[in-house]
Amino acid sequence: MDSRKITDIVLEAEMRLAPVFAGFDKTSASVTARILDAFREFRVDQSMFAPTDGYGYGDKGRDTLDKIYARVFGAEDGFVRHTMANGTHAIAIALWALLRPGDTMLSITGKPYDTLMGIIGLSDKEKPQPDGAHPAVSDGSLADFGIKYEDVPFGGDWETALKNKPGVKAVYIQRSRGYSLRRTLPAEEINEIIARVRELSDAFVIVDNCYGEFADETEPKADLVAGSLIKNPGGGIAESGGYIVGTSRAVELAGYRLTTVGAGVEVGASLGANKSLYRGLFFAPHVVAQAKKTAALAAYVFSALGCNVSPAWDAPRHDIIQTLECGTPERLCAFCRGIQAASPVDSYVTPEPWDMPGYDDKVIMAAGAFTQGSSIELSADGPMRPPYTAFLQGGLTYESGRYAIISAAEEFCR
Repeated sequence: MDSRKITDIVLEAEMRLAPVFAGFDKTSASVTARILDAFREFRVDQSMFAPTDGYGYGDKGRDTLDKIYARVFGAEDGFVRHTMANGTHAIAIALWALLRPGDTMLSITGKPYDTLMGIIGLSDKEKPQPDGAHPAVSDGSLADFGIKYEDVPFGGDWETALKNKPGVKAVYIQRSRGYSLRRTLPAEEINEIIARVRELSDAFVIVDNCYGEFADETEPKADLVAGSLIKNPGGGIAESGGYIVGTSRAVELAGYRLTTVGAGVEVGASLGANKSLYRGLFFAPHVVAQAKKTAALAAYVFSALGCNVSPAWDAPRHDIIQTLECGTPERLCAFCRGIQAASPVDSYVTPEPWDMPGYDDKVIMAAGAFTQGSSIELSADGPMRPPYTAFLQGGLTYESGRYAIISAAEEFCR
């Protein structure tokens, strides 16, 4: 297929997507108003961008941003820190905050994302041990501390499982699909599930909110909701970090896992990161809308090229992820090459499958981002296993996303 034909498909897509894009902009406007109201309520000013060092006691900017996040997410309390390495780190803090030896963690959306397997103690990979080492060398996982794990397949009868397991201390919900082909849960549906959990049990509810922030007009209201700042809420500006919001007591316990019991969120120097975290949150709803537009365009174009896609181009979107079943390893690699070639950073690099830490299959990743690993910047990746699905996410601007989709389509069709 020549380039002109691909351009014709894109132009046709944009005509049909116009009302879909308008819906994304409406959500962005609603969330932006909520963020601005919070900024105004807490009287954000230049003094909050000043760096602190050492213990970080009395960091006005840090403490105010914590309150803003809680307000924006509709939570009782919360905290935001540039020192959280990634979303997995934030989720791990949440799990360790609420689970104790002998407790059970029940995931009601199937197995969590690959990077949590080691934290739970479910990694399929055997870890080489030094000569003479005991085969049960401690690795610090939840299982290592006697915390049990159960899961219910996505869409399964989790209510019965919860009723029949009195030791469940935490119910875990993953909003987005991870490396699976199941649908993403809208915030409204998650809140209905949480309400039902609370009717059946006194267990805490933890939500992995990664990729879903600000895709809907509301957010999940769990005991702890966790995510990454180099995904949606950082707006492509925050260069590291994560957040946790939720009920006051659960957030207090999470703060003790973040630092130490007794100190919690009262310590931790901002080191000049505050301004980028504030600015990133300000931009986030608009950037999420751009990412959703890019994803919808990709769905239309690659559906026209014969791929199974999810969600469909005209379906509701509750996160920024678009899946495209490429069918063969060669086509998955071609798609990723096209995305990489259209990136503003490292466009000359050719992505290749590799043994990425935390994953059980080789992964190919196209990620020419200003911030390493930033999923809100346009990237594509996928595990090298059938049906060789590309997971596309991000796009700081629709214009750059459009350019990359055309590049990927051209490479895909060679």
